[in-house]
Amino acid sequence: MRRPIPLPDGLGARFRVRDAVDAGATLTHLRRVGLDAPFWGIRSIPVDPDLSELDPFARQAAERRMKARAFIPRLGDGQFYSHETAAALLGGPLPLRWLAPGVVADGRDLDVHVSSFGEGPIPRANGIHGHRANIACRFFVARDGAQIARPETAWAQLGGTLSVIDLVTLGDFFCRIWREGYGRRDAGTPPLTTIDRLRSTMNGVRWRGIRRLREAIELVREDSWSPRESAVRFHLVTAGLPEPALNVDVFDDFGLFLGCVDMAYPDQKVAVEYHGELHHAQYAADVERMAALRAAGWTIIEVTSALFARPEELVARVRIALRGR
Repeated sequence: MRRPIPLPDGLGARFRVRDAVDAGATLTHLRRVGLDAPFWGIRSIPVDPDLSELDPFARQAAERRMKARAFIPRLGDGQFYSHETAAALLGGPLPLRWLAPGVVADGRDLDVHVSSFGEGPIPRANGIHGHRANIACRFFVARDGAQIARPETAWAQLGGTLSVIDLVTLGDFFCRIWREGYGRRDAGTPPLTTIDRLRSTMNGVRWRGIRRLREAIELVREDSWSPRESAVRFHLVTAGLPEPALNVDVFDDFGLFLGCVDMAYPDQKVAVEYHGELHHAQYAADVERMAALRAAGWTIIEVTSALFARPEELVARVRIALRGR
């Protein structure tokens, strides 16, 4: 059996077919070496990471990023990742896209959003959603050799497609300030953007979905640690309840640290805690933390995925707890 002919040096993991041919490869060779063809005119070395341990949101986001990176060799001058693709590449939370009821779509089957600035051609290819960028998109961040819309631009671009709650969740992620606190990691890490920048970008031009953007910007905060926390707060505040403090370090009367709670009404000693999928060790630690808080006189509303799916009941439980104090 003949040994496969290696690819020319310098092509990297993703490359244009024309660049491979210019470097000495033949089209026959490219067909025989087991390369992926994610887009017309692009070949890439197959990569199949194990995403099975990720939750559906993280898995779909990782798949989105894989598909977007595969298009990098075809990005032209003045073209950049935008909209949902920019948000995914920046690590932002997005709502799940579904293939069918109960079936989460593979992120590699979703369109990659690419915008073209100025008078350059709008990209056109299967799996690519091309856009004409406006003047507010003139600033970018660079990742993996590609230009990406800045967080505030990506957020404003999504006013036309995301709901208010999803815009708040994404805005919270982009604007999070990593404050000092008991046992907090990464304190001092700068936020990706600020609420002032979101507002300035939003007001710079008339974006699609401007009414949703204007509603969402008033609810974006700097201290939310997770998308579910943001969504829980959204349900509470839009139902007319007082706005809770976020990620509060709680101490007992003797100054002993009891734990950090997701949302708190300190005067009433009411806390709201969201529980995602927990491993055994994390679950055991949370049980002890909840017990210590309750022993100190706190009322804890624990939000499971089942309760999260019933926001009216969630709001009612918090309202009752606040009235009971």
